[in-house]
Amino acid sequence: MNPEYSHYYGLALILAYFTALVVVSWYTSKGETGTQAFFVANRSSKWYLVAFGMIGTSLSGVTFISVPGMVNAGNLHYLQIVFGYLIGYTVIANVLMPLYYRLQLVSIYTYLEQRFGFWSYKTGAGFFMVSRLLGSSARFYLVLSVLHLAIFQHFNIPFWLSVGLGLLLIWVYTWKGGMKTIIITDTLQTFCMLAAVGVSIVYLAGKMELPGDSFFHFVIDNPHSTIWGTDPASKFFWVKQILAGAFIAITMTGLDQDMMQKNLTCRSLGEAQKNIYWFSGTLLVVNTLFLVLGLMLYAYAAQNQIELPPKSDQLFPLLALQHFPVWLGLLFLMGIIAATYASTDSALTALTTSFCFDFLNFARLSEETRMKQKFWVHLGMSGMIWILVLLFYKFNEGSLINTVFNLAGITYGPLLGLYVCGLYSGIRPLDRAVPFLTVLSALVSQFLFSFSKELFNGYEIGFEILLINGLITFLLLYISSFFNSAKADGAHSV
Repeated sequence: MNPEYSHYYGLALILAYFTALVVVSWYTSKGETGTQAFFVANRSSKWYLVAFGMIGTSLSGVTFISVPGMVNAGNLHYLQIVFGYLIGYTVIANVLMPLYYRLQLVSIYTYLEQRFGFWSYKTGAGFFMVSRLLGSSARFYLVLSVLHLAIFQHFNIPFWLSVGLGLLLIWVYTWKGGMKTIIITDTLQTFCMLAAVGVSIVYLAGKMELPGDSFFHFVIDNPHSTIWGTDPASKFFWVKQILAGAFIAITMTGLDQDMMQKNLTCRSLGEAQKNIYWFSGTLLVVNTLFLVLGLMLYAYAAQNQIELPPKSDQLFPLLALQHFPVWLGLLFLMGIIAATYASTDSALTALTTSFCFDFLNFARLSEETRMKQKFWVHLGMSGMIWILVLLFYKFNEGSLINTVFNLAGITYGPLLGLYVCGLYSGIRPLDRAVPFLTVLSALVSQFLFSFSKELFNGYEIGFEILLINGLITFLLLYISSFFNSAKADGAHSV
């Protein structure tokens, strides 16, 4: 730790930051008594606020510390994935968003009930909840570990209490205003995150004497600045990466209640589509900044003969907290806090929304009953994330998190298969068999993912597991349709 660094400064920063979030929450939720503000912000959000805030939601604290570190082994190949995102977001804007708005959905998985039936609907919502709970908890664990080591452990605060306090703060500023509050707080948090990245780049450019043209030549001439992978056998091959990026965007944004819930708060379909287009363009710029920062961090470490950490994820925290000035170290902490909480608060609200509408039949309840049940569900979801984070803390041996993320990614494959089947085919699968078929697809996909080298003569399955899983799901649904006596009603046009 930088000898000048004071843990009291870090604690003061966290308290000030969350005080600001609570004030914003109080202001935005003032006068709101209904559940419509919590779930869909009364469908009155300004598209540009949604677009900007979604940056913070899509880029978690893990992204904040991982993307800069990946350039050493993967150059700038990650941009190929981001280019694929642009294709995926175009599909979302022109295919999925019209469907969601036409049906006036709160939970996007109610479409599956209208198209296929009760069990398909519950299956889609269930896969989302499992994936989001695991993914959000894992991300929260990774960043809370950094904050605990940097600040809380120096005050003899146990890890379980650090996590509990962190989740309590999220619950405090989201429990009443929900999405209406999150739209504003995520905008603030996105600004803080981008400020941390931007200022770090400016600082490093100054220390490395890279003003103006020198900076651009540094980036262009850097040995790790290669974007395009041209080897078809490589996992970085550009065709494979772009396709993977497109389907990652479609599944993990377009078929994800967390991300789509923000879009459904816009005043109209046109504004929601405008939001998607601006968000995708901004996301390209932001990810480019993260990667450029990574180039500079490695160059700075080499220039100052700083020993690289064993894991690439540790590079940015190491330099920020031990080699950068105190003020920049504090800005780094604010950046990862902002990135983490921007994704965790919206995930918590989306999980609450999904459980309320998908499993408690909220649409049939009185407003008074809704308010009571929403309170307890929101609290319960916070508790579940807390328990999962503590389990990660107890059992993590370095590889658990990667395993969890792989499993979380596989859970989106059945959603892809279900929606493709619903939108682009006239088949009607056997509804009561859908839970078993989707679980089977996920298990088969995990098997193929784990043993792809042995099964396919050295070929290693990567992100394309989403496509494989979706295809298997679709084929299983198609086969089951032969056992369904109900007449197919055709796909819903969009």
